[in-house]
Amino acid sequence: MPSAGLLIFSTLLTRTLCVIAPQIPDFKTGDKKIINGPFWHEVFTEVYEDQEEDASTTTSEPLPFFEDDASTNNVTAQLGSRVYLHCRVHDLGEKTISWVRRRDEDLHLLSFGRHTYSADSRYSLAFEQPNDWRLLIQYVSERDEGYYECQISTHPPLVRRVLLSVVVPKVEIVDERGRPLQDKFYKEGSIIELRCVVSEVPQPARQVSWKHGGRLLNYDTKRGGVSVKTEASTNGALSRLYIANANRNDSGNYTCSLADVAASAVSVHVLRGENPLAMQRGGASILRVHPTLVVLSSYIS
Repeated sequence: MPSAGLLIFSTLLTRTLCVIAPQIPDFKTGDKKIINGPFWHEVFTEVYEDQEEDASTTTSEPLPFFEDDASTNNVTAQLGSRVYLHCRVHDLGEKTISWVRRRDEDLHLLSFGRHTYSADSRYSLAFEQPNDWRLLIQYVSERDEGYYECQISTHPPLVRRVLLSVVVPKVEIVDERGRPLQDKFYKEGSIIELRCVVSEVPQPARQVSWKHGGRLLNYDTKRGGVSVKTEASTNGALSRLYIANANRNDSGNYTCSLADVAASAVSVHVLRGENPLAMQRGGASILRVHPTLVVLSSYIS
């Protein structure tokens, strides 16, 4: 094509584009608008500007966080009780909660999400709305003591450690001076009074029970004249057993127990016509003398 013709063709093409360009739709909204300058420049410019707008308006997903403060990191439970280890999490999103048991450098998975993976059936995940991923331990034993970790599946994981301490209650049948008893002597017709001291009990609501042999005395109505009075204290309880008009049938072993956790026993002797105080003193001297006699007899033989 001659140069003159080429020049004319170019001029016509430019005029045509200038007419068409204002009617080209916006790729973003579909609305028509006036475009100043070449339309291809406008298209690329808008794409670039859209990318900038997306980058500036995009908000990142909030990170999960633990609600509980440091005071809940230590939990104390009584032997044989049930205990909840709490883990309250906000903004969990698509993340997952796991409970693990830490023993030195070893980690043992207990739960993942709402599923329990421990072979020990005493452990279970007890979720409570709205956000408490509680680990339930039933029939707590001394081997349950130690560290537990609530983990959120972020990268790296967020970890909250809980230290569980197990308290073993102490139960003792004592005399008037608070000394432990093994034997107690009463005169027939007198009142039997036994004292039981329960200590190291963070949950004093548990019932203190008295038994004569295998018979429960707390609600006994067959014998008559039997009463049990228990007073709760800050760290335990004091329980008293009263039996009126003692007779020879009241002799035997008496047990004071705190549920099935701890117990103490004493042997009661009801005497007819003998002095119980003298028997108690005599019993004490017998305990001191007899081992010597046994030793001497072994040398003589």
